[in-house]
Amino acid sequence: MKARTFAAAAALLIAQAVDSQLLSPGSQAPAYADLADLALGAPVAAHLRLRDSDLLDAQQAPNVPQGHRRFLIEADVVALIRGSGGLPARVSYLVDLPNDSRGRPARVERRSEVLVFASRVPNREGELRLAAPDAQIPYAPETAERLRAILRESSAANAPPRITGIGRAFHVEGSIRGEGETQIFLQTADQRPISLNILRRPGQRPRWSVALSEIVDEAAAPPAPDTLLWYRLACTLPARLPRQSLSEAGAEEARAIQADYQVVVEGLGRCVRARARR
Repeated sequence: MKARTFAAAAALLIAQAVDSQLLSPGSQAPAYADLADLALGAPVAAHLRLRDSDLLDAQQAPNVPQGHRRFLIEADVVALIRGSGGLPARVSYLVDLPNDSRGRPARVERRSEVLVFASRVPNREGELRLAAPDAQIPYAPETAERLRAILRESSAANAPPRITGIGRAFHVEGSIRGEGETQIFLQTADQRPISLNILRRPGQRPRWSVALSEIVDEAAAPPAPDTLLWYRLACTLPARLPRQSLSEAGAEEARAIQADYQVVVEGLGRCVRARARR
């Protein structure tokens, strides 16, 4: 690989962004939201085995973040997890790796395995551009299986769409004290209807569900954690309803809607991420 280092690195520097950073092998496993962020935003997801690496000098790799060094990586494709058109058996890409605790360049271990999230470099077969600064993570079988599950869900015909905002919200009091129903409409990237539905009955815990069509099933269960629908909701919905969603509600109705919305927020739980979202 040494003979072609400078030419290959120069071509990659011209063709792609170079702010990619590898998560260190000792990093904690990515949270579901981390993996979904990366997987849903990249046209290529692949399991790679590192074959070779070249440490680039300052002339070859300008503008490297402080405390990092840039490497040209060559890797064998173990499995293409996502990507139309396939990949060649071997790929290359640039990555900026943090120096070790003594300030020395990181060691890139040959035959170590990683998962990468990337796009193809146009007109350069076998060259990839990582989708984010940390779009390469250590391979683990459980991480790969979780990744495949996310991609299977996202490609299903009835996959929950991306949520872009919150529409109007309405509340109807029941015929007896303590009874009521709230419906909150969500806005989606593909204009499909989604609504949150919260039902209160005297002496019972509030029940809530999500309708992915105009038909509301009051018996439906909330989405299970670490599923695509849970991710779309927990990692997108704000802590409180925006004021415009309550524009048609009176003061008492608005308080009831906000209280019911909190039932949903608490039921979903926190969207935990180990990485900064980009």
